Amino acid sequence: MDMNTAPIDPGFRSDVLRCFEEGSHAIPARWLYDRAGSELFEQITELPEYYPTRTETGLLERYCGEVAQLGERGRAVVEFGSGSSTKTPHLLRAVDIAAYVPIDISGAFLADSAAELKSQFPSLPIYPLEADFMRPLKLPVEVEDMPKLGFFPGSTIGNMIARTSVDLLRSMRETLGTGSQLLIGFDRIKDQQKLVDAYDDSAGVTAQFSLNLLHRINAELDGDIPVEIFRHIAVWNDLYARIEIYLETQSDMTFTIDGRKFGLSQGDRLHVENSHKYGLRDARLMLRAGGWSPLREWSDEQDFFSLILAEAHPYRHAP
Repeated sequence: MDMNTAPIDPGFRSDVLRCFEEGSHAIPARWLYDRAGSELFEQITELPEYYPTRTETGLLERYCGEVAQLGERGRAVVEFGSGSSTKTPHLLRAVDIAAYVPIDISGAFLADSAAELKSQFPSLPIYPLEADFMRPLKLPVEVEDMPKLGFFPGSTIGNMIARTSVDLLRSMRETLGTGSQLLIGFDRIKDQQKLVDAYDDSAGVTAQFSLNLLHRINAELDGDIPVEIFRHIAVWNDLYARIEIYLETQSDMTFTIDGRKFGLSQGDRLHVENSHKYGLRDARLMLRAGGWSPLREWSDEQDFFSLILAEAHPYRHAP
């Protein structure tokens, strides 16, 4: 291996090979976010069809002052899946914080976004943490004794099935500690066509984003998947209240990954992402299941999106 080449994440290799060896034809959505994928996602957030980012940003601009009033001073803001941290300045300007810990799986993208934030907030201690936030985390020692405010915007929680979402919320509670708070975004159930359009835009950027997963497999796992034979599909599954993203084959094919041969038939689909949407009370129930007590909820005028501030109260064993 070239000394300048980053080591392959064993979890990525394992999940990709399992997809084809076991015939599940599903790959966890977190692997969409390599450097190229993260950059493409930032382009998606600026598309006219993609309402979540601008709606949530409006809520942050309007209500972060209330978030500041409902918590302690001198907190460490811990952002899970920070990406470009474009929404974060609204929170950092409103809340009296002592440090910021951005967590992201894409190390190069994380370094760039942390440097950009440092230029905006030169006196703020920033401790980037390259990690998969789906796994248990140990925060930097510099913030161990600070009260903590978790930040999980973008309705990223919707990428997971309910069981995994609750597990993640419990893990966040363990990472941040009893008494900490969590500001989290939830996308609401709405008109079906508006949802589909948001994940299958007319410019084709979302298609590039999902197809980039195949390019990543080819580049990192010595694959020869014919990417041009796949097409991006977004469908609404009302039973599960979610958008489902697939990559569908247009013809029969054979290919290799990591020295192993696989095949797909025309019409086969790889399931690469879910985006669950939530009813008026669904999000609060999920937070409580994960050990968080909702304190305040804010939504836009159309009820497209909501922000919830929750707190990790001590566990009670009786009413």
